[in-house]
Amino acid sequence: MKIRALSKRYNRWIGVVAVLLPLAILLGLQYRWLRELDHFSERAHKAQVASLLEAVSKNVEYAYADAGQILDLQPTIFTQHQLDRAAHLFKKKGVVGVTSLFVMSLRDEKEPLFFTPSYTTFSLPDDSPEARAVSVAVAPWKALNHRDGVLEHVRLFVEEKDPSFRILLYPITDDSSRLVGLAGMILDQRYFREKVLPKAIRDALSEFSDGGEHKPIISVEDSQGRVIYSTDSLTDDTDLWRTEARRPFGFVFTDWNIALATRHATAAEVAHRNFAVNLGLSAALSAMLLCGLMLALRYASREMKLSQMKNEFVSNVSHELRTPLASIRVFGELLRLGRFGGVDKAREYGDFIETESRRLTQLINNILDFASIESGRKTYRFERSDLREVVEATLRTFELRLRKEGFRLHLKGIDAPLPTVVVDAGALGQSLSNLLDNAVKYSRDARDIDVSLRRDGDFVVISVRDHGIGIPRGEQRKIFDRFHRVSTGLVHDVKGSGLGLAIVRHIVEAHHGKVTVESRPDEGSTFSIHLPIEVTEPVALAAPAQQEQPSEA
Repeated sequence: MKIRALSKRYNRWIGVVAVLLPLAILLGLQYRWLRELDHFSERAHKAQVASLLEAVSKNVEYAYADAGQILDLQPTIFTQHQLDRAAHLFKKKGVVGVTSLFVMSLRDEKEPLFFTPSYTTFSLPDDSPEARAVSVAVAPWKALNHRDGVLEHVRLFVEEKDPSFRILLYPITDDSSRLVGLAGMILDQRYFREKVLPKAIRDALSEFSDGGEHKPIISVEDSQGRVIYSTDSLTDDTDLWRTEARRPFGFVFTDWNIALATRHATAAEVAHRNFAVNLGLSAALSAMLLCGLMLALRYASREMKLSQMKNEFVSNVSHELRTPLASIRVFGELLRLGRFGGVDKAREYGDFIETESRRLTQLINNILDFASIESGRKTYRFERSDLREVVEATLRTFELRLRKEGFRLHLKGIDAPLPTVVVDAGALGQSLSNLLDNAVKYSRDARDIDVSLRRDGDFVVISVRDHGIGIPRGEQRKIFDRFHRVSTGLVHDVKGSGLGLAIVRHIVEAHHGKVTVESRPDEGSTFSIHLPIEVTEPVALAAPAQQEQPSEA
């Protein structure tokens, strides 16, 4: 039977695996394809954004591309002391976007001369911040001129030590690559914000397309993080922007950043959203299929467990019935055949027959009570009773069995004064009988059973303790479920119907009480029935919910 059950179980799991494995493979492949598409879309969008910001930076650089040509003066202007010609050349070239230009001869190291586009001649420097910024900018070139004055590569230099004055410097060299002078310009930051930036960003956006109807927001932030310029008209509403990328300018204003943001979903976000939607739909469909499969599997498993519990119940009850019936039959035949030595022996045989009959009656009562509980027809007759009398009457019915099997019963608190309680004496005696029966079954080689009666606050407590096998902690919550039997250890080897403790719990809860267990493996178990002293309206409980597990009783 066990081999057949295992075979059915394995076949069921093989079917489950046969369905789940292709589904898992399909989901895995779909996840991989969607993830690759998502990554590709994200990388493509990041590259597009980076190209846009790079284009803005390049357009700014192109805006000052002619600065080198403007500042590239003939070295003779400096060697022949003809600096006034530089003013004429600056005026002729029509320089815009600068606050002033300046020239400086390194031959005689005189102070820089300043040229303002609105005038036609140079002017001497004053003690203005602008003049001080230029002095700081030209200081390294004076030092270079003192060392050797040779510059192999001539290009346009940017000086931004003072963020208030952005300076472009162009070194002037003679035919032997020796420095002879400097020409420079101080950029007009207002012109940069109002003219250069809008055109650079507008030109970059004209070649940019995000595949959607919304253009991104490009803003420029200064070194303090303040928005200097933005393509969005609501520049004060920056909290609603979602910044995607940020990079500094590459040529001038290098401490400023170009940032790209959006008020709407970006291409990357759309790809993420589509990935999540597609994956979610696939997962939902798979979950529905899996739920259907699990429901079918659960139903089949439940049917198998019910069938197994029924078979175990019939087998265990048959064993439980056979034992007392065999004893009754043997002693009955001995009496019928007259094989006894006197009246005392006949009385002993009669005691054995009565004890086994009571044991048989208890088992049958458990089965009948369980049937009544299941159908919801179980009722109780509550009367105010003395628990000591109920306990003593129950122990008298067990006395012969305990003596026959060599058990020693230890009573505690039986003589202590206790308040009367409202109980069904017969049902409560049945509960105590079931606990004593358990103690006998699971004591193993131990032969001591402790029964105590005490008051605990508003409860009267009846406890039955054995010193036998014990119950694992993980099983202690389940042993009160009907048909449940501990699945491991010696506990499972003891035969039982699996109804005893379930009936105990139902009876105790009908009395508004509770039943508890304290146990450790190999140290025995203590079952306690807690009954309230004052009960206003005891009621019979309906049948407990059906359990799926096949119980120690």
